Amino acid sequence: MKLHNHNHKLLLLITITLLLLLLIVPAIKGSIHEYRKELFTPQSNAFLFHGGSEGLFASKHFNQTNSNSNLNNNNNNINDSVTLTSPIEGKSFIRFESVTFKRTDDSAKIQNEMQSKTGLVEAIIFEVKDTERIGGNFLKGDSHVFCCTPKLAADGSCTVGEVIIKKDDDNPQWPKRIQTFFAGKEAEAKMTPQSIEINKTGMYYLFFMYCDPQLKGTTISGRTVWRNPDGYLSGKMVPLMTFYGVMSLAYLVLGLGWFLRFVQFWKNLMQLHSHISSIIALGMCEMALWYFDYSNLSATGSRPFGITVWAVTISAVKKTLSRLLLLVVSMGYGVVRPTLGGVTSKVLILGAVYFVASEALELVEHLGNINDFSGKTKLYLVLPVAFLDSWFILWIFSSLSKTLEKLQMRRSIAKLEVYRKFTNALALFVLLSIAWIGYELYFNATDPVSELWRIYWIIPAFWSLLAYSLLVVICILWAPSRNPTRYAYGGDTGDDYDEEAISLTTGVKVEGGEIGMVVERKEKKGLGSTDHLIGLTEDLAEDKRE
Repeated sequence: MKLHNHNHKLLLLITITLLLLLLIVPAIKGSIHEYRKELFTPQSNAFLFHGGSEGLFASKHFNQTNSNSNLNNNNNNINDSVTLTSPIEGKSFIRFESVTFKRTDDSAKIQNEMQSKTGLVEAIIFEVKDTERIGGNFLKGDSHVFCCTPKLAADGSCTVGEVIIKKDDDNPQWPKRIQTFFAGKEAEAKMTPQSIEINKTGMYYLFFMYCDPQLKGTTISGRTVWRNPDGYLSGKMVPLMTFYGVMSLAYLVLGLGWFLRFVQFWKNLMQLHSHISSIIALGMCEMALWYFDYSNLSATGSRPFGITVWAVTISAVKKTLSRLLLLVVSMGYGVVRPTLGGVTSKVLILGAVYFVASEALELVEHLGNINDFSGKTKLYLVLPVAFLDSWFILWIFSSLSKTLEKLQMRRSIAKLEVYRKFTNALALFVLLSIAWIGYELYFNATDPVSELWRIYWIIPAFWSLLAYSLLVVICILWAPSRNPTRYAYGGDTGDDYDEEAISLTTGVKVEGGEIGMVVERKEKKGLGSTDHLIGLTEDLAEDKRE
């Protein structure tokens, strides 16, 4: 009863936490980069704002009467005389919607009202391999001049006040420059709604930049929509949708196999089997929800609030319950101890804290817009999860050590063998995790500008695959069978060497070469009848008297 009460309290805490987190989460968008009065950052002799970066695949081939890649777009109508059944079918593009620049009142007042151009802001779109063509290699930290100066303009290679762009001789239209001017004393300048078609696969960056120091304090509002030929899903995420679909089927196969064993031996089940079943069900739901979430994002460009929240929450719940299951199994719950005793509250508190930390991180990663949270903010959310994972690992292996010691003292051969296999498997998975974390650090350090975006999906996919593999191992070790009670708690009998063949409701002793059957009913366990053994004992007693 105490455990059930703790579970209800934990469920209530999880519900309250989820509601509070949802209140602070911004609107859900997918490959839509939104800007809410964002400031430009000084960089060398320019001011810039990172408008987004995405892996984009080239547009599919179509019959065209005009190959112009700059598609003016108003109310989602693309005017380029392209013969298509749908304006965006098979198109890969970056679309500017309601992008507005607002300068300070002081900057606007000092301008000449009669001039038509009193300030310039440029949108620069380029592929990552063309980084050095934008005034310098600033993405890799080099200090360089980005804006054209009178001295540089003397040879006619650039125009004063504009960003320096070295055009690609093989593709003179790229990198792409889109200019927006302030007029007179107006404080706002609106960018013309348009779409830039992408005809080459690559990682694309968008920067908004201005060179005029008088525009200092200018902000940007609006949004840009990034689309691949088959949908709005980012190029990094496209393989993940397929992966989640495959993993859904993998969990389904595992679930069906487990269910058949569950039904076949339903009379001989332990509580542990129910916990494993819940983890399999949660994993199946998690993978399916992520697949439908990505599918909807690809089709509409926005994440469905309900599906995404459910996917995030079930993912956090599954991670929490999986770790708690590993912990209580490592403690020998139901094997060497009937209850967790005073440790129950500590285990549940650790689980609740982990759920909150994991849920917060998942919400920020999957619900927030591109520019909602800085890298430092995400780091502050990653660190608690990493710390709690480390705490789980230490506690699990510490508990396993104590459990193995108890089983060795009691000479519980069957239980000891299972726990040794479980310990070896867990140690292997931990080593793989540590190795993969090292690979992730190396991957991120050697690819700061996401040039390897097409294989980035393997980073999150590995963790899902590792969790699934560990679950399969647990299912094999603790699979339902005709006599699962050989792994269950049987009291401090001190000797259970032949428990594989005899139910825990009976005991067998061999003394001085004479065979004696001692039968003991344990009604509180409710594990079956021993009437046939009582009859056998009586017959043996009669034979002995004779």
